[in-house]
Amino acid sequence: MRSPVVMTGFAAMIIGLSGGVSFGVEEFKPLVKGEDVGQFELVGIGPETISIRDGEVILNGKKDGYFATKGAYSNYVLRFEWKYDRPEGLKSDTKFLGNSGLLMHIALPHKVWPKCIEAQLLNADAGNTFAIGGSKFVGKKDAEAQKRAIKRVGEWNQQEVRCEGDSIVCTINGVEIARGKGALPASGPIGWQSEGSVVRFRKIEIKKLD
Repeated sequence: MRSPVVMTGFAAMIIGLSGGVSFGVEEFKPLVKGEDVGQFELVGIGPETISIRDGEVILNGKKDGYFATKGAYSNYVLRFEWKYDRPEGLKSDTKFLGNSGLLMHIALPHKVWPKCIEAQLLNADAGNTFAIGGSKFVGKKDAEAQKRAIKRVGEWNQQEVRCEGDSIVCTINGVEIARGKGALPASGPIGWQSEGSVVRFRKIEIKKLD
């Protein structure tokens, strides 16, 4: 009888990639489940401002505030898509003032506006990442990359942020827009702002890195 073959190194990795062995790789998981807005913390807003339909979260922007995850997160990759409704007769996207923001590492208690790190979703400056509310972060954006990446008003943009330790990297439509270090806090709930404009979010997913 032949001795059993023990596979190590690269060969074992190939088997893992083909499904023969599981290495416990974390997958993206949806953060929106069903259409009950009660799955999120609503801060400064109520059900009159937010709705969820077919996995799409819509904020009408009539009140300032945000919806946030009930759990806290650190060391993760978050991705989602966002867009603003294009106003009828809009001739120049540079004059569109649609506004929102992604709030990371929110420090409790919740308030408008919280201590956190914000990735801007103001249409003209989307992806720019900075500290607000007394938090700390040293970041830098690439303005030329930003101009190339952001799509026309009314089209979906895919955004991804990688938060690892105290570092954050933000990309839009596959283009790196901003990165930085020194985030404090470095963990907390994640929120999306209602700030005067109708804005839509979909395919909100997260993958833990540890």
